[in-house]
Amino acid sequence: MRILAGLFICSILLFAQSETLVIDALDFKADDNKGISTFTGNVKVRMGEDKLNANRVDVFFENEKNSKNKIATKYEATGNADFEVISNDKHYVGKGDKIVYSPIKEEYTIIGNGFVHEKNDDRKVYGDNIYINQLTGEAKVKGSENKPVKFIINVERGDKN
Repeated sequence: MRILAGLFICSILLFAQSETLVIDALDFKADDNKGISTFTGNVKVRMGEDKLNANRVDVFFENEKNSKNKIATKYEATGNADFEVISNDKHYVGKGDKIVYSPIKEEYTIIGNGFVHEKNDDRKVYGDNIYINQLTGEAKVKGSENKPVKFIINVERGDKN
């Protein structure tokens, strides 16, 4: 019964948004004391047009201030993690070893072998650590000496005449 309550909390109360959150996985477990719900095995998360796929997704939550409701503070996807996000006239697809999403701040961090393709402007970026904030439009990419940041964009050139 506790697992069903955890699943209900995770799928309904964690997202105080008007769209429906759907999580498919082979296994689910919740630890109310730690505030973590874990989905494993071919995990597919969908909300509206946004998608996240991974071998494992951990959802971290805490009590909302002055309420008994739970609110999601962080999602961590690991193992063959990839995503597709459509918002604010932008369409992103990407992947990485670990994808962390903070819904309150609308921040994405892709850690390890990161790749993001912004389809509208056909921009691609590769790096070991990619950070995107949907609210501010800020993006940061870090590489390493062995794997520098790679940025690919099609540039229009003016007529030479």
